[in-house]
Amino acid sequence: MNLDLLKFRIGITLINGIGNNLAKNLIAYLGNEEAVFKEKKNNLSRIPGIGETLAKEIVNHKQALLRAEQEIEFILKNDIQYLYYTDKNYPFRLKECPDAPLMLFARCAQNLNDAKFVSIVGTRNATEYGKEICRNLASALTTIPNLVIISGLAYGIDICAHKSALDYRIPTIGIVAHGLDVIYPSAHRSIAVRMLEQGGVITEYLSKTKPDRQNFVQRNRIIAGMSDALIVVESAQKGGALITAELANDYNRDVFAFPGRITDEWSKGCNALIKNNRASLIESPQDFIRQMGWDQQTNHRKDVQAALFTDLSEEESLIYSIIRKHMDGIHVNQLSVISSISYSKLTSLLLEMEFKALVKCIPGGIYRAVIPG
Repeated sequence: MNLDLLKFRIGITLINGIGNNLAKNLIAYLGNEEAVFKEKKNNLSRIPGIGETLAKEIVNHKQALLRAEQEIEFILKNDIQYLYYTDKNYPFRLKECPDAPLMLFARCAQNLNDAKFVSIVGTRNATEYGKEICRNLASALTTIPNLVIISGLAYGIDICAHKSALDYRIPTIGIVAHGLDVIYPSAHRSIAVRMLEQGGVITEYLSKTKPDRQNFVQRNRIIAGMSDALIVVESAQKGGALITAELANDYNRDVFAFPGRITDEWSKGCNALIKNNRASLIESPQDFIRQMGWDQQTNHRKDVQAALFTDLSEEESLIYSIIRKHMDGIHVNQLSVISSISYSKLTSLLLEMEFKALVKCIPGGIYRAVIPG
């Protein structure tokens, strides 16, 4: 662990006026995080998006680095994992989102790249109808190997999703809106402790960060961005679940909602999502599994045998060999990293391979071999 590098990485998140996107641009422009803190004010001010005011904030960085050193002490003392956006273990699904956090902090036993991730969200005023849906979802999702349930550890549907996952021994991750020195609400602490052994807790916030209202809106983008699919169980006409659903749509995630009676307060949001084509209607866990293509066995061999003898280019052979090693499928971004083929070229090659009936694309940007290895 390079503590000096970690200090600069944390420090850049503490400079007033420097958000995630500007920080990434600044690092790319200067080459590394340390250079940001050592560059002269006049040079900084000429960087696009910086100017005189932000250059002054960067140069006066002493307090930011002191706070970063304090955070490193907390990280070491409490065995906190830190995930930087350029690291291999940073969630690749989240990395593709334009407003992804520069850094995440975690207490997590789960690999954040090697699984199917389903986010379940909804109202804090969950009814028995909504709670039953959560339990049924968890029960049905036990049939899907290597799956993780994500939610926000809040009251209502969130905590019901986590509890149901734990009851059915499905790994579950809570995305929180504060530092890892506390659990909010405190009533959910015992559940969070259980989750550390079967999933984990993740945040983008430093210790001593209070669970302020705006933080919850910010954390919703992580819930949306880390998922392959998002399910809204119950929601009023307005609320955090609808914000998360809109973010998931913006990130091109698959969004689903359970409908309710038109007179039910806590179903109005779900009904509106479905009505406005912002979510697919599902009436059962099986509907969700079917629409995600997770019920299909990739052993349909007719029309494929001839395709296997089709002459493949060197790159197509490489792609096919990688996909066949992933029985449950592989995300296109992860495939791009492993194959070292650019995203744009890779998608073109994958389309050709679909025409040859060698691979199949399922919702969430996942590719499977028609005949697995």
